[in-house]
Amino acid sequence: MNIKKVISFVMALVMIFSVCSVGASAKNNISKPKNDAPFIFVHGLNGWGGAEGIDGVIPYWGATTGDLMRYLQYEGYECYSASVGPVNSAWDRACELYAQIIGARVDYGEAHSKEFNHERYGRTYYDALVPNWGELDESGKIKQIHLIGHSFGGTTVRLLIQLLTEGSAEEMAVTPSDSISGLFTGGKFEWVKSATAICTPHNSATVYYPLDALGLIDVIALASYLYIGVLGRSPLNGELVDFHMEQYGLSEIPGGKGSIGLFKAIKNVLANKKDSSSYDLTPEGTLEINESIDISEDIYYFSYPFSTTKSVDALGIEVPKIKTNPVIFLTAMIMGVMKFKDPDTGFVYDESWLANDALVNTESAKYPFDEPYTDYDENNVVKGVWNVMPVSDGDHGTAIGLFADKEQTQAFYLEMCEMLNALPD
Repeated sequence: MNIKKVISFVMALVMIFSVCSVGASAKNNISKPKNDAPFIFVHGLNGWGGAEGIDGVIPYWGATTGDLMRYLQYEGYECYSASVGPVNSAWDRACELYAQIIGARVDYGEAHSKEFNHERYGRTYYDALVPNWGELDESGKIKQIHLIGHSFGGTTVRLLIQLLTEGSAEEMAVTPSDSISGLFTGGKFEWVKSATAICTPHNSATVYYPLDALGLIDVIALASYLYIGVLGRSPLNGELVDFHMEQYGLSEIPGGKGSIGLFKAIKNVLANKKDSSSYDLTPEGTLEINESIDISEDIYYFSYPFSTTKSVDALGIEVPKIKTNPVIFLTAMIMGVMKFKDPDTGFVYDESWLANDALVNTESAKYPFDEPYTDYDENNVVKGVWNVMPVSDGDHGTAIGLFADKEQTQAFYLEMCEMLNALPD
């Protein structure tokens, strides 16, 4: 085993045992895809996409069960694993996702970049994942995509759709029409056919409270930025993992040179806590995101909640099943007994919040509480509401194939793609 493979293997273990997400599958050529609308898969917190080196060790989509993108492509579905900032805010991730799909320079927005004191522009994607996205084909039909996000990837997908459809009044107010990104001008409600969220904390997660009480949120954030700042300035950035934090100077564009001082960059990003995933995942941050998003009546929405716990009726609690990933077994247990009222928001976390996937409460993963929903009915799938799928058995990693059954994982995603592909216009 050469040194690159050794480093890749070590990196994979580090990410797994810190409850971080793992690799993804690269873009492959597909001869005769079954689907007209490609599937774009978006990773969650601390994950990475198909263009990165760790993909060869353990893919994000499929994880220990094998490369899910390759499997779905073999089955005839055009699927791509996108790569966005592992710890970036939902806004920054949405901007990166848009640029990668359409093939453009990342534009974080004039207003947004000034508010959070970081660079407006990021890298340029010369090869679009979907070159003709949003354009009319020979039959006069707009080229659409399906968006599928795991965990925080689901939040990223929702915000991307909001910007595509409604644009950003703040960005349009300060940016000349000849230099504004198409992401911020709105009117692109026909560009997305469906949005699917898997294990997404639509309404935050109770695991936040014990972490916050122990002061671990800031410690984890600081450790993450130090890790990114060191590795993101080394030849390994882009070769193994890609942090997409050049807007803050914490990482360099792969192949590029030059960045501000490490500690200055860390000081800057810590001073802008609201422009981060760690804030967006808090109850307050999640509420702000939900208030900024309106569900689109022109798009199909689906959610897949998971649960790795079972009820102990005599005690009124939920306990993790024995097959729960041991790394997150404790969080599943803690979340399974937490019933309380948030003193700041007044929100009551009752027994309906006890079931969880060890990182996200099952109830929170069903749908954003301020948006319409219905239980999934294969005979009556409607647009503009969350079609909530039955709760799947497994933990947060099981949903992407981490320590899961290979056949079950592949069947889960194959059925999903078949269902989405069959949706009427």
